[in-house]
Amino acid sequence: MNTKLLNSALSDVETELLAVFASDGATGKDAKPELRLLTPDDAPLKAAQAVLDGGEFRAEANETLLLHAPAGLKAKRLLLVGLGKAAKATIHDVRKASGTAVRFAKPRGIREIAVAAPAAESMEPKLAVRALVEGALVADFDPDTYRSDRKDRSVQALQVVTGAAVDRAAVEIGLREGVIVGEAQNFARSLVNEPGNRLTPTILGQRAAEMCREYGLTCEVHSTGKLHELQMGAFWSVAQGSDEPPALIVMRYEPKGVTDGPVLGLVGKGITFDTGGISIKPADNMEKMKYDMAGGAAMIGTMRAIAQLQPKVRVIGIVCAAENMPSGKAQKPGDVQIAMAAGPDRAGKSIEIINTDAEGRLVLADGLTYAKQLGATHLIDAATLTGAVSVALGTINAGVFSNDDATYAEFAEALKISGERFWRLPVEDDYRELIRSQIADIKNTGGRYGGAITAAMFLKEFAEDTPWVHLDIAGMAWQDEAKPWVAAGPSGVAMRSILEWVRRYEG
Repeated sequence: MNTKLLNSALSDVETELLAVFASDGATGKDAKPELRLLTPDDAPLKAAQAVLDGGEFRAEANETLLLHAPAGLKAKRLLLVGLGKAAKATIHDVRKASGTAVRFAKPRGIREIAVAAPAAESMEPKLAVRALVEGALVADFDPDTYRSDRKDRSVQALQVVTGAAVDRAAVEIGLREGVIVGEAQNFARSLVNEPGNRLTPTILGQRAAEMCREYGLTCEVHSTGKLHELQMGAFWSVAQGSDEPPALIVMRYEPKGVTDGPVLGLVGKGITFDTGGISIKPADNMEKMKYDMAGGAAMIGTMRAIAQLQPKVRVIGIVCAAENMPSGKAQKPGDVQIAMAAGPDRAGKSIEIINTDAEGRLVLADGLTYAKQLGATHLIDAATLTGAVSVALGTINAGVFSNDDATYAEFAEALKISGERFWRLPVEDDYRELIRSQIADIKNTGGRYGGAITAAMFLKEFAEDTPWVHLDIAGMAWQDEAKPWVAAGPSGVAMRSILEWVRRYEG
């Protein structure tokens, strides 16, 4: 999508479709709607006044109203998009409303649109423009990659129309960041969308390496030999059941002149297909298990954005990629595996395998340990780890866990920019009893209750005292139903939040 800023009166904008955001300023429960257009330019209001007076448009969130040949405007169409109540409208509502405008345009054959940047005291113009652009780019993605009748319905050009009063330099930064972040999120989504036969661990490693070459990151992709060299017994235990070799993907961002301060370790689960192994999953919906590498894709997308935004902080990205398959070589329930040792004078933790479908925590265990070995002082991981998190939180919030309140506080601040929804769940020491094993140090599942928490407790064993955040995105990484602002399919969730968490540590 060709995206640019335009400083112009809305009446002079020549476009196939001009989108303007609207909100309801009424405050009482039963009050009559007080419609407001979020622009100081009165031309759109004059064009739509007769329809607005009729009461058929109430500016509810992502509600739309289309006018053809609007009087007083050079635009061929005027689209009003609701943000909901004015008192509650935020830049995150702008992100969705912008996406709604793009999703509205796509099936109607409209290939170029203009969107008026919202003018509201509660919204910083730079962040509002960034959110607008992110929403437009994310909305333009469709998952129909392999359809033989696929038609290119993408919106090819977006003009963001600003008023004369805004800080031009600031909104230009917002637009640039919006393009970088939106494209990175779509890149992550494109990886998640690939079927398992077309995105094996090896191919995922190749795609990551290609991205790193393009954007100037250092990348190493290792396989079976390196896992054995590092004695990554937990990671290898998952990979051993498949004919496809694993991939240990290590991406590095090292900004010039930064030699001290924190080193952030980003660790992603990259199970490119998950059958459950010997503890095989039910057949229904197993095809969706191609998305079990969404945490790894989020990390690759984050590294792509980091390379372009260039924050002054060192970052290591690690993706542990494998297939989890049943075979004569696969691990079995009851097996005991030895994870990677945290140091030369320490033995790796022993793990009793209770369920081979609890494999994501196994690959992440060695990934977290390796990140620390490479120098990470702070850790964040992302994984489609448990169905239990969906039972607890549904598809509204993803789960977040942390062993350090200060580190979690930085993540909570990041959410104010990313707009993603996470809910913190506990990792209290009492839960460790649920993963205590009689034969080994720990077991890889803790039973029926608190499944998302016991999975996090397992990972906490390997984060140890290093400040750590764990994101369980299983309920949010794949959307079964389309929303007005986004297509069904891979969401790219967590990428924006991880990126903003990284930027919180910029020196």
